Amino acid sequence: MQRIEQRPFIKLGYCLVAAAALLFPGPLSFSAPSQKAPASKEDTLARLMEGNARFVNGQHRPANYKRERAELTKGQHPYAIVLSCSDSRVPPEIVFDESLGKLFVVRVAGNVVDPVSLGSIEYAAEHLHSRLLFVLGHESCGAVKAAVDGGHFSPSIEAIVEKIKPAVDIARRKHPEKDILPFAVEENVWLQTQSVLDQSHIIKELVEKKELRIADGVYRLGSGKVNLGARVIN
Repeated sequence: MQRIEQRPFIKLGYCLVAAAALLFPGPLSFSAPSQKAPASKEDTLARLMEGNARFVNGQHRPANYKRERAELTKGQHPYAIVLSCSDSRVPPEIVFDESLGKLFVVRVAGNVVDPVSLGSIEYAAEHLHSRLLFVLGHESCGAVKAAVDGGHFSPSIEAIVEKIKPAVDIARRKHPEKDILPFAVEENVWLQTQSVLDQSHIIKELVEKKELRIADGVYRLGSGKVNLGARVIN
């Protein structure tokens, strides 16, 4: 029988495989690694802010939407709830550099709390077991500006403005001689955060049990940075 000589490139291939086996034991995978769900409330807030840092620096993680869609047909387990303004410039999944199934987003003009938005938050916290609620406002918010400037609005818009006016009043008292819009945005974020706790016994109980953390922040349109609020609950 004729002996077949091994070609040099075949030998080189064997060497490369053997080297890879020594350096990287276990099965090899060339797909983008998936990030595990955070193990604690503290991890969820850190993950959210780390994602925002990547967004600010233009360093987005690669996403495999085809694979993620297939996995998510089995159910969803978002680690965080984001109550955000509906402003088209502030999409939370992009702002926090997250992909499908990671954030349960509730969006309404002025990031205000009403029975509908609160019901959505309660659902995610109680039934999907999200570990973090993040209330996200943003600078130059049109809904907050409407509350600052006043005027005549349709009944539906007026319902939003009325929920923001208490924050405007607080900003005026604290900063009577300044342009209060930036301060009103910050006060509104905290007001809506507190409204969730005041209006929902479900959320309050989860916080008391240390099963849910609440934080807030304001998004800067120019830099893309979310400035974390000074008050973090639980």
